[in-house]
Amino acid sequence: MKINTKFKGEVEVSEEKVIHFENGLPAFEEETQFVLLPFDEGTPFYILQSTKTIEVAFILVNPFHFFQDYSVKLSDGLLEKLAIEQQDDVAIFSIVTVKEPFTNSTVNLQGPIIINAKKQKGKQYVMAESEYGTSHMLFQQQAAHAGEGK
Repeated sequence: MKINTKFKGEVEVSEEKVIHFENGLPAFEEETQFVLLPFDEGTPFYILQSTKTIEVAFILVNPFHFFQDYSVKLSDGLLEKLAIEQQDDVAIFSIVTVKEPFTNSTVNLQGPIIINAKKQKGKQYVMAESEYGTSHMLFQQQAAHAGEGK
């Protein structure tokens, strides 16, 4: 099937690659079908693109790529809802808020996007009882070094 995307124009995706979000995403409840596309080859960034609305697209990253000590404890209810049977079926992403300059971009670690890659089901999982927030500096090393010159 062909879909129009916010960042890549028209792309061809197979029907099997469509990820179903039963209740959509917070503030986008009517958007229930997305595809995950690489942003650019060789980068850790992805696009979660609605199959219905061109403008509804989120930049995602694998949070473990930037935050090695990051951890997510999935509830039994979420495991059941997404029909997750094995750890290998789970893909975890975080939404990036892109800022200028790009090195000031932040990432939401409190509400990761959880995808059952085997069954193509997804959900944004808000970890209410968590030490994580919604706007962690994505590039921590650069932010730390920027503060050294003061």
